Amino acid sequence: MRVLVSGGAGYIGSHTVLALVEAGHDVVVVDDFSNSKPTVIARLESLSGVHVPVHAFDLTDVDKTNALFAVEEIDAVIHFAGLKAVGESVRRPLDYYRTNLDSTFALLEAMRRHDVTRLVFSSSATVYGERAPVPYIEEFDQLASSSPYGRSKVMNEQVLTDVTLATPGQRVALLRYFNPVGAHPSGRIGEDPQGIPNNLMPFIAQVAVGRRERLQVFGGDYPTADGTAERDYLHVMDLAEGHVAALEHLDAMPERVRAFNLGTGTGTSVLQLFRAFERAVGRELPYEIVGRRAGDLPAFWADATRAHEELGWRATRTIDDMCADTWRWQSQNPEGYPDGE
Repeated sequence: MRVLVSGGAGYIGSHTVLALVEAGHDVVVVDDFSNSKPTVIARLESLSGVHVPVHAFDLTDVDKTNALFAVEEIDAVIHFAGLKAVGESVRRPLDYYRTNLDSTFALLEAMRRHDVTRLVFSSSATVYGERAPVPYIEEFDQLASSSPYGRSKVMNEQVLTDVTLATPGQRVALLRYFNPVGAHPSGRIGEDPQGIPNNLMPFIAQVAVGRRERLQVFGGDYPTADGTAERDYLHVMDLAEGHVAALEHLDAMPERVRAFNLGTGTGTSVLQLFRAFERAVGRELPYEIVGRRAGDLPAFWADATRAHEELGWRATRTIDDMCADTWRWQSQNPEGYPDGE
């Protein structure tokens, strides 16, 4: 298939581009580079050995999005583009609702006009909210995220469901994934957050490379094995391969809209991940335990049975793999992607 990857220069999008090419698909990228750098495209082309066409514009622009579908032959869409920081979404809710919803509206309208009926949507485990029992299962239907970011994902899932059920032939996979970490094993592409990292793994990596003084662990008194919060960390390459599996199984899904959890099914604590990163680096790293962060849950992880049984997908890479690949990326690119190469 010829696949349009929105947000294809971003962290998860770029790794998915490589997985798509490896699986034999053609790829077109649209990205406004607001949270990524154009230099990633040259690295993708070097790693994949193919030319990656890129359209640089904001996907919320309805006219430009429609024009893109008019000039490119597109069989399917994988939709990553959007804003994604939970904390920032609390401070800037209108930006999150506008960007994350309007980009989907523009895509759906262009798909309708040009008869493109296959879509894989980048959703999130945040849709489950604090009332969902652990492990999270797709059948839980009282989605109530606690942040504007998460609620924008819940809203998008509802929009996609309603539109798909009203559009003959359309099929959508909603991929709810947990905590993506790691990098491509080459060390050429990885996570490059702008400013202070919002997530644990890139913060640890920046401590290890000397960009941050120490890691602050938020909360050491949770009801977990070591008192620190537990999450389901998933290697980004496993996640990328999950998108390819979902794309290739769209036509065989038992329902035209189907949600899938992508995770390992295992909780890993903050300190367990931190110690694994120390093993990858080969030395101890500085950290301190501080107070809990408002809104953080003690522990959650995925039940990924449906993805295994229906998509034939399973996460295979270990926590040590995730840390080793992250360290390879960060040590080779201490300041992240350069502005030009």
